Amino acid sequence: MITFDDFAKVDIRVGEIIKAEIFEKARRPAYKLYVDFGGEIGVKKSSAQITDLYEIENLIGKQVLAVVNFPPRQIADFMSEVLVLGTYSKDGVVLIQPERTVQNGDKLG
Repeated sequence: MITFDDFAKVDIRVGEIIKAEIFEKARRPAYKLYVDFGGEIGVKKSSAQITDLYEIENLIGKQVLAVVNFPPRQIADFMSEVLVLGTYSKDGVVLIQPERTVQNGDKLG
């Protein structure tokens, strides 16, 4: 069990995917995502294993939720700066998205 204070340390924000590329050097199929979190945080990169359910052309413009305060993680030759959130479903990872369009950078609360 964690406390509410532990949970409050996790900074989860809304960002918009502005660019996506196939991550050729990843061990498992993945995309390189470039996510805009607005003025305070800016554009951050993420490696995401979401190729089962998402095509690159359908990702651009999607708002997603991501943890923005984990330390960066080196994955092959790519530095992943945020963790884009999704659920592990039977068909693959499903991205967590706001129910309606909100401001990039809005915080989960």
